[in-house]
Amino acid sequence: MGRRITPTSLVGAFILLIFLGHTIGAPDSVMATPGASVVAETMVAPRTLDLTIESPAMGGREKVRLLLPPGWSRTASRTWPTLWLMHGGVDGYTAWTRDTDVERLTATSDVLVVMPNGGRCGNYSDWWNHGQGGPPAWETFHMKEVRPILERGYRAGTARVIAGNSMGGLGTMLYAARFPGSFRAAASFSGYLHTLYGHRPGDDSTGWGPAFACPGTDWRRVWGDPDDQAAIWHAHNPYDLAGRLSGVELRVTSGNGRRGPLGGSIFTDPVESATHDHAQAFSERLRSLGIPVTTRFYDGQHDWPYWQRELHLAYPSLMEALHR
Repeated sequence: MGRRITPTSLVGAFILLIFLGHTIGAPDSVMATPGASVVAETMVAPRTLDLTIESPAMGGREKVRLLLPPGWSRTASRTWPTLWLMHGGVDGYTAWTRDTDVERLTATSDVLVVMPNGGRCGNYSDWWNHGQGGPPAWETFHMKEVRPILERGYRAGTARVIAGNSMGGLGTMLYAARFPGSFRAAASFSGYLHTLYGHRPGDDSTGWGPAFACPGTDWRRVWGDPDDQAAIWHAHNPYDLAGRLSGVELRVTSGNGRRGPLGGSIFTDPVESATHDHAQAFSERLRSLGIPVTTRFYDGQHDWPYWQRELHLAYPSLMEALHR
């Protein structure tokens, strides 16, 4: 979940676990392969540039928000390293600038911040769609359309780090593992890092149920059934992909669901409690493979004050990884 969990949405979130602007024309030369292109740019703040991308992978238009570094210019002779920030479920590309101080945090940093839309329940994956494939293909959109567009037309360099909250934590580790060498560091805050945690054959409760996040959507469209399409599930489970993360500077954090110093409900938050289990299982898997990981487990719940704090704590090491 990206937004604060309310009592009404908590049941849906728990099931999800189980398992201002001036518009200008975009340059014609900003084209990715095959056929993705920027069709509009909107400056929503002095450093904040929103891109509208015509995406074959998505079968339509999607948004990407950029925070531009000091001195940035499309015609600069240099490039800038990138920090990718992935948002959580039931949320969108404005999440990090809406609910954290990331704009202030990065104001003097020599880094281009990339915040792409990832869908309310996209799971940072190309959907199986009952074997038919096709849109939405979030992984292809981000890694094979957005990335080339930024590197060809927006002076993005090839030094990259990635971080995300909740569903975005899943995406962070998926992309770092499924595209080896693409990211120097990856940080997950309250991420779902073992999507088959506790699953037993024939157990339908593993499905995370976008009926709550995306009414009318069959959750099996994403990865299929966890038994019948087990290979797809394993291919999108960070726990199973842990061995591919060797060489990436890894950080995994989660609250335990209890009210912490930054507030929250007096009741244990089942969403954060479950991500805590995921994070511990994933971290133990990494260590069993001899892969270093920095972990932080704390009293806290599934909410933005904790994710902002975790971003601040992770930021120095993320920047160090970018500039080493």
